[in-house]
Amino acid sequence: MNIRLAEHFGLCFGVRDAIAQAESLAAAGPLTVLGELVHNPIVQQRLSALGARTASLEDDPARIGTPVLFTAHGVSDAERARWAGAADATCPLVRHAHDKLRGLVAAGCHPVVIGLRDHVEVRGLTGDFPGATVIASDADLAALPHDRPLGVIAQTTQPIARVESLVAAIRAARPGVEVRFVDTVCAPTKNRQRALQLLIASCELIVVVGGRASNNTRELVSTVRSAGRRAIHVESPDELWPQDFAGVAEVGVTAGTSTLRETVEEVCARLRAFAPEQPA
Repeated sequence: MNIRLAEHFGLCFGVRDAIAQAESLAAAGPLTVLGELVHNPIVQQRLSALGARTASLEDDPARIGTPVLFTAHGVSDAERARWAGAADATCPLVRHAHDKLRGLVAAGCHPVVIGLRDHVEVRGLTGDFPGATVIASDADLAALPHDRPLGVIAQTTQPIARVESLVAAIRAARPGVEVRFVDTVCAPTKNRQRALQLLIASCELIVVVGGRASNNTRELVSTVRSAGRRAIHVESPDELWPQDFAGVAEVGVTAGTSTLRETVEEVCARLRAFAPEQPA
């Protein structure tokens, strides 16, 4: 069985830096993370072992005390003000999305975010704009206003092909309205999606490693299955079983942007234990 690792996979720089910051703060003393730092249960376990606690952005800052840390997914300006003095692990590319949306609104556009309404990143993006429209599918287009220019950005972990399709649908739904689109899908997400396409072209089955709550990991799984290939989504190597790989000659491995390299290496090692690789 040949095991092919994607050219781009796993931990992105924003998540890497957020983890390093949280671990450093937790090692120095009490720390409360305002939400799930990244959508990875292994990371959460490591932080818990260091004594870090988790609270909600909706909690009372006076009750929680300090120090506290914003997650990599970002928060609204209103939450920043409410939690004055909080340390910040927001990914720079999420900050970029906030800046672009703020600029579109300042230019007179109605704010539109392509993404998942209940995702923590999207809640942060729309938190300062209660009238914002969130578009996840064509079914949401009817909520768009008819009388204002539309300023459109995207959740950073959305597949760019879906975003571009929805931007076209927005323009078709409001032909008489100016639509200003700023592409805020992050480069790591795009790179992992492009690398996955190469695996899909050559592998019968693809193992996707990452947290089940991770949007970009779930999107990788969805991409594999939409292409008609088998996908196995695991958070750890213990979830892999040899019978699932019987008769499979080419296995691809990729991982979401919150997945540790060591976890991916452990998955590859377990796969190699199932069957020896074929000679080149």
